[in-house]
Amino acid sequence: MNTTTTPIPDQKKVGMVSLGCPKALVDSERILTRLRADGYAMSPDYAGADVVLVNTCGFLDSAKEESLAAIGEAISENGRVIVTGCMGDEAEAIRAAHPQVLAVTGAHQYEQVVEAVHEHAPPSQGPYIDLIPQPDVKLTPRHYSYLKISEGCNHSCAFCIIPDLRGKLASRRIDAVLREAEKLVAAGTRELLVISQDTSAYGVDTRHESRMWKGHEVRAHMTDLARELGQLDIGNGTPPWVRLHYVYPYPHVDAVIPLMAEGLLTPYLDIPFQHASPKVLRAMKRPANEAKVLDRLKGWREICPEIAVRSSFVVGFPGETEEDFQYLLDWLEEAQLDRVGAFRFEPVEGAQANALPDHVPEAVKEERYARIMEVTARISAEKLAAKVGMTMPVIIDEVGEPDEDGDIGATGRSQADAPEIDGAVYLRNVPETLAAGEIVSVKVEDADEHDLFGVIA
Repeated sequence: MNTTTTPIPDQKKVGMVSLGCPKALVDSERILTRLRADGYAMSPDYAGADVVLVNTCGFLDSAKEESLAAIGEAISENGRVIVTGCMGDEAEAIRAAHPQVLAVTGAHQYEQVVEAVHEHAPPSQGPYIDLIPQPDVKLTPRHYSYLKISEGCNHSCAFCIIPDLRGKLASRRIDAVLREAEKLVAAGTRELLVISQDTSAYGVDTRHESRMWKGHEVRAHMTDLARELGQLDIGNGTPPWVRLHYVYPYPHVDAVIPLMAEGLLTPYLDIPFQHASPKVLRAMKRPANEAKVLDRLKGWREICPEIAVRSSFVVGFPGETEEDFQYLLDWLEEAQLDRVGAFRFEPVEGAQANALPDHVPEAVKEERYARIMEVTARISAEKLAAKVGMTMPVIIDEVGEPDEDGDIGATGRSQADAPEIDGAVYLRNVPETLAAGEIVSVKVEDADEHDLFGVIA
């Protein structure tokens, strides 16, 4: 393929500020890919952009504040700003704070965003556009990619407004997802991070319709998807790392654990438990089955001993008592999760939880947050210390420059670590030829509360 980058006369450039979760990052990649196909170039800074897109997050009030601040910065630095994303549904609030914005669109409204860019920074025209290859735009490193399998959510959790922002569950066709995954792997992706609002519910809205793929039928179902992704090849018959995020613990999740034991799936599950107290879970409108979850965790570890389970929890939810919180801490001691994140409850405009009685004082939230982080850090330190002396596969994210002694270090991740949210593996004395994206065997020499340290075996 001709890979020349012959410039287009008067080619317009677009800048992008992408906030929020990986799902929003995928939206940003899709928008920029479409704009590149329309003849736009990407600008790495404000100064070189003819227009700046700000993809906002509107999940929490603190996220909205961050979004408004980012819009303000873009206006200050560039002046020509188009707003999109989850906070786009609050156009009046955005325009009240920043009346200079050129346009406001909502979450995953790709066509509207592109139309707004065309209106305020018309694309260059000419015969050169079709001669320039237009690869998909990636905002992540080349070696890992987010694979979004659906939009929206069918849950009605009391603390969440995602269904209002992104609508009900809308699953992508299974063959379209697999084609995208195959294309990403062919382009150098070594790790696929499967994301959605509810990965376990994939295909429910389409009654798990089947499509032909590689000469056989495949259902739009999490287990079928996982099995097919594990058949992809990054070279020498090796499957990519396939990491499942936002997995609700429905019964059929048990079926993916054997795939991890077989090496077709990365032994990692990201499950949003949110709490353990049955009373709090009911108030959250979440399944209150914490005891059964403990039994299933034990069963999963028996099938796949190396499985890593991460989750996130909300502390200070309205009505949460000290007894409820202590129940959560005791549950965590028994569950022994590998990776844990915690959040202080924040009222979100439009969420049902705002109307609940007995809101927890901010000082109490802070105290409970500190306690849960102390407990989970100790558990993490103990589990990581047990890995010292082991040899494990590590994917390299970054290779450093030689230090004054000529030694080179590198940063990578084990199969228990998702990018940006979990820990890292720091390597000492790596060869000069080591590159990002390589998967190497590493002997672990040290550990702390969150990270591992080692050398290439």
